[in-house]
Amino acid sequence: MTCEKGCITGILGLNGAGKTTILKAVTARHFATRGSVLVEGIEASENAEQVRNLTGFVEEEPKLPSEYTVEEYLNMVASLHGLETQMHADKRRLKNNDINSSASICVNPRLIESLSLKEIFPKKIKTLSKGQRQRVNFAQALIYNPSVLVLDEPASGLDPAQIINMRSLVKSLKADHTILLSTHLMQEVEALCDRLYIIHEGRLAASGRAEEIARNAGCESLEEAFFKITSVSDIVGEQK
Repeated sequence: MTCEKGCITGILGLNGAGKTTILKAVTARHFATRGSVLVEGIEASENAEQVRNLTGFVEEEPKLPSEYTVEEYLNMVASLHGLETQMHADKRRLKNNDINSSASICVNPRLIESLSLKEIFPKKIKTLSKGQRQRVNFAQALIYNPSVLVLDEPASGLDPAQIINMRSLVKSLKADHTILLSTHLMQEVEALCDRLYIIHEGRLAASGRAEEIARNAGCESLEEAFFKITSVSDIVGEQK
């Protein structure tokens, strides 16, 4: 499987197919027992820290520190990725009365606006709704501007308006990032993905553009093709 810059690559599969396992291997959260995982040519298992700095990971169920405020948490993430020097060199202040004037974090104003973070910056994470926590989850993955963005069920917990904003944000990041997105939602694939890999029971079942996969499966839609492909228990090779 290859994911290219300027392209949103989707992994589609039933729950338990192995989607999250792949994403954690790509982001050096755990390591493949066979084969290789290369991120910009760097082997993830041999250079885990470097790969983690290259990849931003939006987990489906993030483990966020409940006692931190949003501002404190994002400052910590920025620090862990070595952004202190940049922050002190560029003393930008966010133009927002609700944010503590001592804030040292350099957050892109566009990121704040697109994720509606302004009103929740001073709040403790434990007080946030699921949708708000997902927005913070996106922010922690983007704050250090990684070249590779890995999204695990990014629409989880978002309301319809937030889903539209999320899609717009992801599309806007495509030109300058390699984006890998895992989902079991057909509408997310159709709205976002340029290329798609369908996995079933831990194996590659089909790949290509959505319309190619549907055509090769003899179906009129990706949804029909997906259910046809994932109903087969013994898939051999890659469908082209």
